[in-house]
Amino acid sequence: MMPSADLFICGAREVITCDPGPRNPMGIIARGAVAVAGEKILGVGPEEKIREEFDLSCARTLDIRGRLLVPGFVDCHTHVVFGGSRAREFELRMTQTLAQVEAMGIKTGIPASIHMTRSASEQEIFKDSISRVDAMFLQGSTTIESKTGYGIGYDDEFRLLDINDRLDASHPAGIVSTFTGAHDFPPETDRDDPTQRQAYIDLLVNEMIPVVGRDKRARFCDIYCDEGYYTAREAEDILKAGLNAGLLPRIHTDAYANIGGSTMAARLPALTADHLNYTTPEEMDLMAHSGVIGVVLPALDFAVSHPDPVNGRALVDHGVQIALGTNLNPGNWTTSMQLVIQLACRNHGLSLAEALTGATMGGAKALAMADEIGSISPGKQADLQVWDLPSVNDLVYRIGNNAVTAVIKSGKIYPGNTLSDPLKLKGDHRCT
Repeated sequence: MMPSADLFICGAREVITCDPGPRNPMGIIARGAVAVAGEKILGVGPEEKIREEFDLSCARTLDIRGRLLVPGFVDCHTHVVFGGSRAREFELRMTQTLAQVEAMGIKTGIPASIHMTRSASEQEIFKDSISRVDAMFLQGSTTIESKTGYGIGYDDEFRLLDINDRLDASHPAGIVSTFTGAHDFPPETDRDDPTQRQAYIDLLVNEMIPVVGRDKRARFCDIYCDEGYYTAREAEDILKAGLNAGLLPRIHTDAYANIGGSTMAARLPALTADHLNYTTPEEMDLMAHSGVIGVVLPALDFAVSHPDPVNGRALVDHGVQIALGTNLNPGNWTTSMQLVIQLACRNHGLSLAEALTGATMGGAKALAMADEIGSISPGKQADLQVWDLPSVNDLVYRIGNNAVTAVIKSGKIYPGNTLSDPLKLKGDHRCT
């Protein structure tokens, strides 16, 4: 008996599986189709083969009429949950120095966002955060990692974890929570005072992280290891506390200086090391050997006019598995993984195949979910997006364009941004 599908997606010019072969780096199937049962992919292949191998008699049919079918993006690095806006700060910084902006009495940087987040109500933060998730989802991101890190204190960090839970329960996008209580030190703490500094680290290690792990409030423990933030030794202590609590280690490092974070990440090893602007070739080799995934954040480098954009080409050439993320945060308000791919190709030396797979399978690996999402493969979640593009090459050609005309999450179809020629389901009946 043939396996029965309840959704048949056909009419694709190409199915871009992101499950590459030796001569097919994006896993492209011309005139492909996908059979779905419930939330899972049953099969993918040439349309005639899928029609032959699966029982489609009770399946709804989604004819995408010459469009492209692609895996949903896996945005593996975001700070989507925060309060307030730093738009005024960034508008002024187009023509003013940071010191000039601060002389006007305007708070800047992470401390400004901590203040705004602490001042906002939970409902205000949730409302703003879910609007950002909406925008990300309608641009193809079906799984979104969401870090805490703008509370920086026991009650405020757990409030952000609560909001992550609410987002995951109320939005079709999958929200994967990361505890980043070590994104900064609390503003009321003097980070140059060793006693005060250690007191907050002790709070993280002995109280906050054990509760996060015990109650399964997050999957990962993350930290900002850079000049002016946490040292490599402090980062190691905090990430080991996370490991003891069952949280996989991730690290922001080498963004503005190299203080040994990526070397420590390779030694631990961490699941990912993110940013990596000042990572040396020797450290890239260590990361590749240890299997640490390098998360490249092209929109952040663009947003802050980084003086030394991350060298994505070097990471790949040294054998580092890469992933891409928007790094959506108060200082980098970016919801589009399509834009991230465009920047990765134009500014960071990546091929289209490397960037696209980095935004799908690479992201899935960075979330330790490669068996569940990230490619159009049998057995994985039916997380897909439909692009209205003549070819996949147009993704990097059409800068700022949202190609998405439909998003399929766990087998459910959500309309995209097409106003004319909308996609239609056929056979919306149920067999009994």
